[in-house]
Amino acid sequence: MSKNIPRKVRGNHSLNIFVTYDLKQRLQIMADRHERTLADIVRAVIKIGIPVMEGISEAEEHMVKEYLQLFRKFRKMKNLKEI
Repeated sequence: MSKNIPRKVRGNHSLNIFVTYDLKQRLQIMADRHERTLADIVRAVIKIGIPVMEGISEAEEHMVKEYLQLFRKFRKMKNLKEI
């Protein structure tokens, strides 16, 4: 067996998740509409959702950093006015 090809481990690639009945029903309606399986729809939603969530997280981090810088700047200005 080649050293560059990792051996597949059974069961390491699966997830068990619990969702609300309403969410499962929405996913099932989408699967039926697009003639795909429920698993295919869930995989697609996850693949699309990961970059979106990463973008949202990066934006939140950036906003917090900017807010803290602005807060420190205003605090320094306030301290200078008091002197």
